Amino acid sequence: MNTMPKIGLGTFRLQGQTVIDSVRTGLELGYRHIDTAQIYGNEADVGQAIAESGIAREQLFVTTKIWTTSLGRDALIPSLKDSLIKLRMDQVDLTLIHWPSPADTIPVAESMSALLEAQQQGLTRQIGVSNFTIAHLQQAIAAVGADNIATLQIEIHPFLQNRKVVDFARANGIHLTAYMPLAYGRVMHDPVIAGIAERHGTSAAQVALAWSLQQGYAVIPSSTRRANLEANLQAGSLRLSDDDMAAIAALDRGERLANPDFAPHWD
Repeated sequence: MNTMPKIGLGTFRLQGQTVIDSVRTGLELGYRHIDTAQIYGNEADVGQAIAESGIAREQLFVTTKIWTTSLGRDALIPSLKDSLIKLRMDQVDLTLIHWPSPADTIPVAESMSALLEAQQQGLTRQIGVSNFTIAHLQQAIAAVGADNIATLQIEIHPFLQNRKVVDFARANGIHLTAYMPLAYGRVMHDPVIAGIAERHGTSAAQVALAWSLQQGYAVIPSSTRRANLEANLQAGSLRLSDDDMAAIAALDRGERLANPDFAPHWD
């Protein structure tokens, strides 16, 4: 598949039979974009679920991410080859640098050059970045060019809208993928989102996903429940009004949920 589907299936924190069941169910329901990462420890499980689904490889869009311990020039490609073995694939559709190197020990240019080489070797069709600040994005663009950065995957939800980074990415023509688009379920308890959902006869989760989708972001929510997986996939058909969008935009409070001790200094 050449184009990233707008709604993907995230697998963060899912392992073993749990992630196998989630991916299997998601594929049955019609998901065609599966997002994993080396650090999730579930690439082999994801690969198993995909292999057993019977869905042709070319109908799927599979993303994985290089962990911080493999960002060096000599480590990145071998680590991606290892991921491909686990995934039972010759090539993934998208490979991301998962996080900038802690304390910038390994330069962005070194990692991006290695990632570009992996693409040239046919190990990945597209390359991109995740959790990058504007400064890191600038370095990535300088290294490989904005045209070679298929997406920036960052935490975006109604309570953390990351506007500075979003604006910079858009100004440079870089697509955005929103992870944690439901803020670990916090959107379900927000009265503003609940009110919008009630008016539309839908769920708070679908409203939050529609809000991201209408801004042009791809979203990768995760779930282990069939009903939620199905509902999330239907969010693309929900159309929010300008007033709805403005009301949700006003909910931004800088509530960052993914903020490990090695995270960069955020914009």
